[in-house]
Amino acid sequence: QVQLVESGGGLVQPGGSLRLSCAASGIMFSIYTMGWYRQYPGKQRELVASITSGRSTNYADSVKGRFTISRDNAANTVYLQMNSLKPEDTAVYSCKAAPPSKVYGDDYWGQGTQVTVSS
Repeated sequence: QVQLVESGGGLVQPGGSLRLSCAASGIMFSIYTMGWYRQYPGKQRELVASITSGRSTNYADSVKGRFTISRDNAANTVYLQMNSLKPEDTAVYSCKAAPPSKVYGDDYWGQGTQVTVSS
């Protein structure tokens, strides 16, 4: 059974930092591209950052220079370090595991964690 479990969300003041974690089980984690997405109320999920099996990274323009995605294959975990947080970063953040080929399975999603940036 595949599970992606996010943690680390919460309430933080503008300018503060949070570190999100997504622990995966049931997949060959090291070969998956891992991504962090966020969703505003009434909107579709949008990509925040992704990291490939080769550790190539991609960021949304709105978070470049503030957020850093990383992965620990030994721990089957992907992280999102979020610095200089702004109120507009308030959203539900979810992680996604995307296989290199459908031979390995489908995309998998975590349940999401709420991040609220407010004074």
